[in-house]
Amino acid sequence: MILLDTCAIIWDALDQGKLTDKAKAAIKKADEHNALIISDISIWEISMLIKRSRVEVATTAANFINLFLESRNISVISISPEIAELSTNFGSEINNDPADRIITATSIIHNAQLITADLNLRQSELIDTIW
Repeated sequence: MILLDTCAIIWDALDQGKLTDKAKAAIKKADEHNALIISDISIWEISMLIKRSRVEVATTAANFINLFLESRNISVISISPEIAELSTNFGSEINNDPADRIITATSIIHNAQLITADLNLRQSELIDTIW
């Protein structure tokens, strides 16, 4: 199972050149085997980035996200009680960004490798990352 961090979703959709070859290969393989997931918090993050003009697309946030979800074999993972609880119990090894904490907890609960450029997450010993 492969979990895409929010940055990986955006780059996969808009600028695959920002992804490493290792990340691109992992996404392609997971997509082919129906083993690609995203956290629902990433949908909110992308909407906020578009609203704040930090990500520019020629459509609405909802349409952009729906088009991305249709472009790959992706399952959206909802925040479960277990994910919520785990995300609140990390120490300083995971930054205080709630979305990063939820994505990390999703990775652990679903035993998924996380594709992320986030150095803080990549340096954590709690999760298996690809970059």
